[in-house]
Amino acid sequence: MRPALVFALLALAGPALAQRMSPLTIEQITQRPEDWIGAWPSEPYWTEAGDAVYFEWNPDGRFPADSLFRVDPAGGEPEAVPADVRRGLPPRFEGWAADGRYSPDGTRRAFTRGGDVYVYDRATGRTERITRTPARESSPRYLADGALVFRRGDALVGLVGGAVVQLTDLRTGTEPADPSPSDRAAYLRDQQRRLFDVIRQRALQDSLAEAAREREALDADAPPTFYLGDQSVGQLAADAGGRFVAFTLSDQPDPEPTLLINYVTETGVAAEIEARPKVGAPRVGADLYVQDLARDTTVRIDLTTLPGAFDPSDFSDAPADSARMFQPWLAWSPEPGVAVVDVRTIDNKDRWIARLDAATGVLTTLDRQRDEAWVGGPGISWWGGSSAGGFLPDGRYWFQSERTGWSHLYAADLARGTVEALTEGPFEVEEAILSADGETWILETSEGDLGQRQVWTMPNARGGFARRRQVTEAVGKWDVAVAPDGERLAFLHSTSTRPPEVHVGRLGGEIERVTDSVRDEWAAYPWREAEIVEIPASDDLAVPARIYRPDDPNGAAVLFVHGAGYLQNAHRWWSSYFREYQFHNLLADLGYVVLDVDYRASAGYGRDWRTAVYRHMGGRDLQDYVDASAWLGDEFGIPPERVAIYGGSYGGFLTLMALFTEPEHFGGGAALRSVTDWAHYNDTYTRNILNTPLQDPEAYRRSSPIEFAAGLEDPLLMTHGLVDDNVQPQDIFRLTQRLIELGKRDWELAIAPVEPHGYVEPTSWADKLHRILDLFEHAVGPERGDESEG
Repeated sequence: MRPALVFALLALAGPALAQRMSPLTIEQITQRPEDWIGAWPSEPYWTEAGDAVYFEWNPDGRFPADSLFRVDPAGGEPEAVPADVRRGLPPRFEGWAADGRYSPDGTRRAFTRGGDVYVYDRATGRTERITRTPARESSPRYLADGALVFRRGDALVGLVGGAVVQLTDLRTGTEPADPSPSDRAAYLRDQQRRLFDVIRQRALQDSLAEAAREREALDADAPPTFYLGDQSVGQLAADAGGRFVAFTLSDQPDPEPTLLINYVTETGVAAEIEARPKVGAPRVGADLYVQDLARDTTVRIDLTTLPGAFDPSDFSDAPADSARMFQPWLAWSPEPGVAVVDVRTIDNKDRWIARLDAATGVLTTLDRQRDEAWVGGPGISWWGGSSAGGFLPDGRYWFQSERTGWSHLYAADLARGTVEALTEGPFEVEEAILSADGETWILETSEGDLGQRQVWTMPNARGGFARRRQVTEAVGKWDVAVAPDGERLAFLHSTSTRPPEVHVGRLGGEIERVTDSVRDEWAAYPWREAEIVEIPASDDLAVPARIYRPDDPNGAAVLFVHGAGYLQNAHRWWSSYFREYQFHNLLADLGYVVLDVDYRASAGYGRDWRTAVYRHMGGRDLQDYVDASAWLGDEFGIPPERVAIYGGSYGGFLTLMALFTEPEHFGGGAALRSVTDWAHYNDTYTRNILNTPLQDPEAYRRSSPIEFAAGLEDPLLMTHGLVDDNVQPQDIFRLTQRLIELGKRDWELAIAPVEPHGYVEPTSWADKLHRILDLFEHAVGPERGDESEG
């Protein structure tokens, strides 16, 4: 039924009926987005040519899902890019880079496409294909002399004088050696040579012939041979001078994979799916090596010389981790023989930024960070490896750090060993791009309002932060892409009530929207712009939350718990939970107060907020929901038995913890694709927060809902996809068996046989939301029975 017609019927029916109806239906809001909301664009970018803005789009669902469109930077109507044109586009422009992707004179740009190497001539606009091989090539870079090198498998090769030259010789296995004869065989051999001239002469001739063959095969320019044993090559890169090559080696881990079963297959035969291992699986570090091609030497860089490299891990209930392993990531400087190495320990509690002198192997620490929880934050990976950073035009190295509690930009002077803060304040830098000339930063930050992301410019000079300038002003989130000229910008802008649209503009000029994706029928509904309120927490902090206020309250409330843990959802832009956003509007139509809380561990609020769950998930984060339930009572007179809670993934986990450990504050809940026991979740995420089950069993026991299932008192709905390879079905089946053995009755498990972690099919979504709504209506809503009547 069209929303306008429903509004008219509600007006005729009177306020009592309107209070219990919504012009929205679950079937509407669970359709594929392109069939109901509209297919919004994504990922705008410029190419090196700078002649147009490109973005993925599928307006009205008329094109393939990954169709490419372009629009003139001066504005106008977007047009589809044919497939043959798309294949020949110049590479994306990604801002200033001193990592060798540009030739020394700046006229050429090397890039890869489809596993082959190409070069784009920035003056003529022509693209030249350099390789066409079955091997997959990657990481092309220009050396200081203009030679082009790139990686092919586990080797570095280069174009030198028009010839393809192999620069490294890394071989699997161990160096072959002549087998030593046994003592008995050696005795007989020596006796033969002593007794018989013919044997002596033949042995001498064989030795001379072998020496001649070795001289003939000797190539003075051949790269040094290095045997890898059974280790694998990670990073592999040459320095700007072409003399040094750095590579990392690591042992092959034993992953101990898990298995899923797909029961609904095309063949009708159930199929096994191999999935990720559980937390605590063996984790391997990496060693960093540098080859000196001029001296034919290879040395391992001693990372244990970094200050504090042998400090024990500091968490009270776990033994010290004295066997330190590292995860290094190296970036060569434009200056030959010099690199910066970003080093993590495998427990991710220590990080060093260090200068490496390749000729001597000496490391000089530029920045040291230790986090007793785990290193992370915007621009900083959670598991080591490549984080945001690079070399500036003046030779300094920039990176992001939470050293003040907020993720900001810093620049390290390699010569002086000093570090300077480029940005500062109680906000986070989410994206940092340096203009092509290296003179201007274009930043996406939360300065001024943690619930928004605005774009700023800042001079790349001493004191540049004081001269920053805000580029965007309209409420919402602005993602930015910068043109090669540094003046023209493309944006993806959204608000809490409207999906992202592409905009174009110039620095200091007007910004124009160039896409319109929303369907009229969807736009006809008066979508609520959820207000952001602050919930007073029991530790005297303020917890941000989105609130959906009903026009006619029914005396009940719903608390939503977003997933991922480290994710922000109480903000002023389009949510990745767009189906839940629509569902919350439907609930508000039915009279529910809906509260969407950015509990402790959520993204966007700095280091202390992020790490507040260290060693106890379901502790401080859950307490924020207990406080939210109390706030609903104070503000709206809603008693705790009329407050429902629900969420998926981490949100499902927290829902279970709420009903199992704090039942007096809630009246029921729905736990979707829930982690029920952290010892069964993945290693990358879980080890950061809870260490490992063997190191820190207490952290796992107090954080896992299955340990507290006996506390269930209120109605509980659980849903799960059977092909969920993230939070695997085993998780929910183990909890189900526990509830059965505990004799619990007021719970339900709804299985979606064809669904992964994030549901895909509209019918599965509709089934799930119908069940959730039924639970709310009967557990805390108007259909809830009077407790005195049983």
